[in-house]
Amino acid sequence: MMIRDVILDTLLDVAKLVPFLYLAYLLMEFLEHRAGGATERLLSRSGKVGPLVGGAMGLLPQCGFSAAASGLYAGRILTTGTLLAVYLSTSDEMLPIMISHGIFPWKILLAKFAVGVTAGFAVDVFTALIFRNRPRKPTGSFEEICEREHCHCEDHFALSALKHTLRILVFLLLFTFALNLTVALLGEEKLATVLTGRPFLGTFLASLVGLLPNCASSVVLTELYLDGLLGAGPLLAGLLVNAGVGLLVLFRNNRPVWDSFRILGTLWGFGVGVGLLTELTAIGAWIG
Repeated sequence: MMIRDVILDTLLDVAKLVPFLYLAYLLMEFLEHRAGGATERLLSRSGKVGPLVGGAMGLLPQCGFSAAASGLYAGRILTTGTLLAVYLSTSDEMLPIMISHGIFPWKILLAKFAVGVTAGFAVDVFTALIFRNRPRKPTGSFEEICEREHCHCEDHFALSALKHTLRILVFLLLFTFALNLTVALLGEEKLATVLTGRPFLGTFLASLVGLLPNCASSVVLTELYLDGLLGAGPLLAGLLVNAGVGLLVLFRNNRPVWDSFRILGTLWGFGVGVGLLTELTAIGAWIG
């Protein structure tokens, strides 16, 4: 009886979101198809203001943008700070899911942009001081890197939006079922106490979830937050480190490997640090 109720609740919860989720993706795919590769080309030519451009571009709904940025970095076209700005500001599936719930998370987007730009410029300044005698020399052109790594969305934008919606729908069904079952077994109050009553543990766990290189991680974090089971600090920590498939592209193409681990560690450090700062100060209440 309990399992049947959980399955029915899951199907109803997800069914309510599908139309709004598709409309959100439809708008994003339309904007992306109109923009083409203009954002990546602008990023590759941003120069010293790369972190500012990267932070702004990362907020836009772009197919594989973090992957394209990783390819550009591996080709010695972007600075470390610009890449980190893109990673930190990219929101993956958070934006369409929140829009489908009738929420435009401008405070979260603003916070991610501010962190991305600040961290990007700080890292570039530090890197210039430490490695000023060992510059990263270009090893490829923008066209070569983009041709190899950029997500070619050749379908009509309506079809692309439908495919994206169906792909996310699978994760939503699985996660919503797991969450509803957990709530039925443990109770919502106990689950909320575990996740929100321990800010350090919650932030640390959320950051590890955010590092998973697929869209499921941002889906899980966003749904937990919308259900009131995750605070603003852990949510921000998880979303800041959530670079999607960008990290996979980075480790596959960037050499030496230790440089990729350096970027990963820096990304995680900023995510956890900002998450804890948010959770332990009034910033968390401001984000809501």
